[in-house]
Order: sequence, then C-alpha cells, then structure tokens
Amino acid sequence: MKLTSKGRYAVMALVDLARFNNINPVSLRDISLRQGISLDYLEQIFSKLRKKEIVQSVRGNQGGYVLSKKAKEIKLTNIFDAVDEKVKTVQCKKESKKGCNGKSTKCLTHNLWDELENHINDFFEKKSLEDLIQDNTERRI
Repeated sequence: MKLTSKGRYAVMALVDLARFNNINPVSLRDISLRQGISLDYLEQIFSKLRKKEIVQSVRGNQGGYVLSKKAKEIKLTNIFDAVDEKVKTVQCKKESKKGCNGKSTKCLTHNLWDELENHINDFFEKKSLEDLIQDNTERRI
C-alpha cells in the first residue's frame, strides 16, 4: 500500500494553507516555496480541490486560495477523494466474483489486507486538517 505524491502533497499543501488561512488568501507560489512542491503540480492539485469545493480561489492582487470550510470539517478522506487517491491494499475489486490475481478464489491473506485497508480508511476519516495543524504545533513546543 502506497500513497502517491499527489495525495501526500495535497495534504501538505492544505495543512500549509490552513495555517495561514486566517490572515489572507494564500498563493500557490508561497506554498510551493515553503513546502518544496512544484508550482505546476500544485496548480493541478488545487484545480481538483477547487472542483470538489475544498478550496476557493480569490482573484486579485492579494489573491490566492482559502479553505471552503473550517479545517476541522475537512477530513483526509475528503482530500484523497478530491485528488483521485485511493487507499487500496488488495489488487482485486471487492465486489468482483473473481478472486485475487485473476484466480477463482480469494488469496489466503485477502481478509488480512482487506481489514488493514478498512483500518487505514477509518484513520483517515477521523483525521482532519485541524488535527494535523495541532499535531505540528505541539511538536514545535
């Protein structure tokens, strides 16, 4: 199981945005410089986040992005869904009649990986942007 850079960068960028959200709209250039993420890549990510109404763009001289909701209302699963990131630990489709690896039955460890996937997704459903901001603040003290 592996999250792609798209999912990790989306979370990093949104935590950065959430930290500065109260002051002014945040430019992607500023996020890019602080987090070391390509500006072009951030533009692609934020296009998806905007379509899923996680962020709003603000035009003008002091323009940039703001969160569409409070940080505590944005769960990591919302972010992953917005950027088409799927947490999967099994290769087969759960609803498929076929088993793992194209065989007629599920592999011997299928239930183990399936249970792990459920735990991971539950964890991400319980974590919000606000949790990540607080975790980061507490570690700096």
